[in-house]
Amino acid sequence: MNENIQKSYSAVRFRHFARSPYAVFRSLKIEVNIGVLSVAMLTFANVEEVSAQTDRQQEQQYELEEVEVTGSRVPLTVAQAARMVTVLDREAIAAALVQSVNDLLKYAVGVDVRQRGDMGVQTDISIRGGTQEQITILLNGINICDPQTGHNTADFPVDLNEIERIEVLEGPAGRVYGTSSLLGAINIVTRAADRTGGEVHAEGGSYGFFNGGGRLTCATGRFSNQVSGSYTRSDGFSRNKAGRLNTDFTNGKAFYQGRYTGSQVDLNWHAGLSMKDFGSNTFYGTSSDDQFEHTRKFYTAVQAENKGSDWHFKPSVYWNRSEDRFEYFKGTEAKVPFNYGRTDVFGVNLNNYVQTCLGKTAFGAEFRNEGIVSTKLGEPLNQPKPIRGTERSYTVGLNRTNMSFHLEHTVVLPRFTVSAGVIAVKNTWDEAGFHFYPGIDASYQLARDWKLYASYNTSLRMPTFTDLYYTVGGYKADKYLKPEEMQALEAGLKYLNPGVRATLSLYWHHGTNMIDWIKDLSEGADAPWQSVNHTKVNTLGAEAAVTLDMATLTGKRQVLVRTLNVAYSYINKDKEAEAGIQSLYALDYLRHKVVAQANLHLYGKLNMNLSYRWQERRGNYEKEGVMVSYQPYSLLDARLSWDDTCFTVYAEANNLLNKTYYDYGNIPQPGIWVRAGASFRF
Repeated sequence: MNENIQKSYSAVRFRHFARSPYAVFRSLKIEVNIGVLSVAMLTFANVEEVSAQTDRQQEQQYELEEVEVTGSRVPLTVAQAARMVTVLDREAIAAALVQSVNDLLKYAVGVDVRQRGDMGVQTDISIRGGTQEQITILLNGINICDPQTGHNTADFPVDLNEIERIEVLEGPAGRVYGTSSLLGAINIVTRAADRTGGEVHAEGGSYGFFNGGGRLTCATGRFSNQVSGSYTRSDGFSRNKAGRLNTDFTNGKAFYQGRYTGSQVDLNWHAGLSMKDFGSNTFYGTSSDDQFEHTRKFYTAVQAENKGSDWHFKPSVYWNRSEDRFEYFKGTEAKVPFNYGRTDVFGVNLNNYVQTCLGKTAFGAEFRNEGIVSTKLGEPLNQPKPIRGTERSYTVGLNRTNMSFHLEHTVVLPRFTVSAGVIAVKNTWDEAGFHFYPGIDASYQLARDWKLYASYNTSLRMPTFTDLYYTVGGYKADKYLKPEEMQALEAGLKYLNPGVRATLSLYWHHGTNMIDWIKDLSEGADAPWQSVNHTKVNTLGAEAAVTLDMATLTGKRQVLVRTLNVAYSYINKDKEAEAGIQSLYALDYLRHKVVAQANLHLYGKLNMNLSYRWQERRGNYEKEGVMVSYQPYSLLDARLSWDDTCFTVYAEANNLLNKTYYDYGNIPQPGIWVRAGASFRF
């Protein structure tokens, strides 16, 4: 086996990228074994080194099965995993035709990425027909969800250049990630510094777009430190009725992470900052076309893990802060006062697992405190708190604490794996006792290339502070909303071969007390948007995907088409839209989605990536007093790059065919967006 891969796997779990095509194939096999989403994002690197020897390919295939992946409370190998977990590795990210994590996930077939502003300025990310509030977002395993609103959760402090891999867990993940993971979770893992060096990059393009940044690493002995930063700006792609730009933005990021690798314990810590100012067009209402928003986010965490063979203990402690100022009329409070909010989240995780002759038993607890002070969200404060940099004060707020305890047992046999567990959850906000959410996953290897899996899982989500208290400007919240709850059944079949990899999955979700914002049009044009609990919503879905490795199939060292990937997702909800009722989220979902990608090797180090996406959305929106349905649309992206060892030069274009499309009603998305740039590594 390649020496680089041996070193990589001995140093870090889950790390599965290297310089050879052998390692790239390892990465691809991981992604297919644990989920269908990644098939639209993978690409080969250094295909010239691919061996045509069949016996070596088969040897590689089974060595891959020893790589550990997430999806349960204890680590399992690829061959044992029974959850839908997708791993988008470093090679896939580097070849993607995107500028942000938000854009990258557009090509994951089970993920719905809805933009109000482009380049990840304001994005809602959901899984399997859910909403942006119903998934958990993690940074290096730390929950960074904003309890104020899911609209700003995707403000990450790191660029794509700093990300080693992205893990996507589909379906209810209550017993793995706790509350908020109603329909899944996305974990962003940053690149660990293993040698001293650095990288700088810069690019520019349409609409006054510019992005520049860099990274420096220092690795000495058992310690390593890494610091990175970037700045992005654009004039925006649209103007308001007065002729002023209203989708302009600036975005600054800074991130530091350190690591200590000891003989008995590993320590990891990070601190990050994201600062974003952006024109909000008509993002949150149509009576103003010059809205504006400022967000600031701070992230800190410390994690540890011992290296015992029979007992593993992995504690972590974290603190996140979010600050937000929303201006309904940019730069003036004459008509509508600015809305200020600040949230603080403090958490402690205690995760353990024990290895015995009966299998692996995981147990632990989590404590998470969420607090907000605001000018709109919460109950009246006993004493107002001054807002930094202004003469105003926070006058309302709320604080709640979530406690959870989990227990899970996993049994691994030669062909069969089963993992069952339960999480007990109590939140001080709803003044109820503990709620229990069980789950079970099982997988069976039918033959060398065939694997069958099935699961039953449950989860819950607490309402955000916006769901509970946002009563202003045409919105009317209900502070007595109940938590959402979900039950899910899933089954799937995978064919895993070095040249052809295919997956098929079917799932059924039963949601109760599902939260949505609705408008009753029978009350007239001025009817408010109201937060409500839908009684229940049933969802039936299917996903299918196939990946062709042309180098392996043809047995040639050099091929024009390296990989060809196609994936399809179908979703149907049985609670249809009610007459005269407009749904903002729950009944507004992707019915069909198709993604495809071709990765081409043109000449020498010249490569091309073509990505295609077609989707049809169910739902409607009001336009000039008339209800209008969303129209299907298709997008084509392309990237041309010269990939050398120390540098990369590229040109790329999104929406190459210059299509007009909408992710949210009355907010058009940009046409063709062209960029060019370069990166240099040292």
